Amino acid sequence: MGEHRSGPDRQGRRTRRGCRTVTGLPAALAEIVDDFAAVDGQDKLQLLLEFSRELPPLPAELAEDAMEPVPECQSPLFLSVDAADPAKVRLYFSAPPEAPTTRGFASILAQGLDGLSAQEILDVPDDFYVNLGLADAVSPLRLRGISAMLARIKRHLR
Repeated sequence: MGEHRSGPDRQGRRTRRGCRTVTGLPAALAEIVDDFAAVDGQDKLQLLLEFSRELPPLPAELAEDAMEPVPECQSPLFLSVDAADPAKVRLYFSAPPEAPTTRGFASILAQGLDGLSAQEILDVPDDFYVNLGLADAVSPLRLRGISAMLARIKRHLR
């Protein structure tokens, strides 16, 4: 915990749930931001690709056609926000494997926010993704996708 890894194995990293860090982000999301801060250039893209491979599959009971599309994304992306228990919000994303950037962004949000309270998610700064340092590696249109995903999640929680 707390170490920066840019290697291929990031499994089992999220053990600090819920508590806020000095950056004001929930611990799991702050750890992801720290991971990106620890690498440069092409390594940031490799890390994003790694996240894309870690996007959790949809539960069997959740059909993609019942999910909300996020048209601001450059590739098809669907999300579902389950806030039945506001103390533990569940987030689900679906994006095709041939859209690794979109899948990577969805995975960052899933790993960084899933299971947090509605208020913790609402408190995440809308522009937190700037701290990932991907502006030089990913087009502004693609970055708009992660912003739109977070905005839609927050809209469901308000």
